[in-house]
Amino acid sequence: MSSVHVWNGLDEVPHDLGATVATLGNFDGVHRGHRAVLRQLTARASEIGATSVAVTFEPHPIAVLYPERAPVPLTSIDQRLALLAETGLDAVLVLEFTREFASQTPAEFVDSVFVQALHARAIVVGADTRFGVRNSGSVETLRELGADRGFEVTAVADVGEGERWSSTRIRAALADGDIPTAATMLGRLPRVQGVVVHGDHRGRLLGFPTANLGGTIEGLVPADGVYAGWLTRLDLPEGAPDRMLPTAVSIGTNPTFDGVDRRVEGYVLDRSDLDLYGERIAYDVVARLRETLRFDGIEPLITQMHADVTECRGVLGLSSAPRPLGSIFGEQRPIR
Repeated sequence: MSSVHVWNGLDEVPHDLGATVATLGNFDGVHRGHRAVLRQLTARASEIGATSVAVTFEPHPIAVLYPERAPVPLTSIDQRLALLAETGLDAVLVLEFTREFASQTPAEFVDSVFVQALHARAIVVGADTRFGVRNSGSVETLRELGADRGFEVTAVADVGEGERWSSTRIRAALADGDIPTAATMLGRLPRVQGVVVHGDHRGRLLGFPTANLGGTIEGLVPADGVYAGWLTRLDLPEGAPDRMLPTAVSIGTNPTFDGVDRRVEGYVLDRSDLDLYGERIAYDVVARLRETLRFDGIEPLITQMHADVTECRGVLGLSSAPRPLGSIFGEQRPIR
């Protein structure tokens, strides 16, 4: 991952910071629409010899202002920062979003963040950007303030195929188990991650030992079903043996066994020798194989699991020999 400075609050911004080119947004998912803005940001910063900075908020503003309407985030703050670092940014400023923060006028926000803290010479934002109390600030507001305070403003048009790419559309695709659509908008495979915990150990008895995610799961979990994907062992260095492994991922409540808790677990294809308990892992899902089903007994379940593994192997291009990850899904690939 590229090196990027992370400032948690205005008081962490260096006092001797020179000129910057800045943007602002939630950047949930850091999808291809966000990346279009960030590409122009880093290009402009390079042109004028300034520091490129993304300003983002935590928690999501809607979670503070209208918690009953708050969307499930596509990415945790740590995932978001890792993805932002991949774009070549120099720094990310994370601002705690509170009701007091939300009461700032557009001018107050611009003065405290862009002018006084970041010394912005240019601001690059999406065309639909809103900010300030009751979202009263717009791109036109930024331009008016920039003319008075000495910074230029560039608005990047929406990008997408047919409809604009957005976090809302990605959430809807994942809720439907539509991984290809979500991956196209994200520009990568959807990822969930967490720590491996003990489950019921039922998978090992059935011949398919699984790694269960426990505690806080980072990333938006797709619809219930069985998926082809990749398990990445996050605690191992890149390039290490067995860091990235082909996996059949199951999401759901195990209805055959009258389960009630929704789980995310994966069976690494053809491996029973792995001890992953306590490790941080990620599941990058490639395609949904089927919906979650209730079986009348263990035998039909095991038969179906064998069929799932065979299909999973085919989807991942492993029928004969492992296929390079980058070729599996075009540009969509696991986060490294």
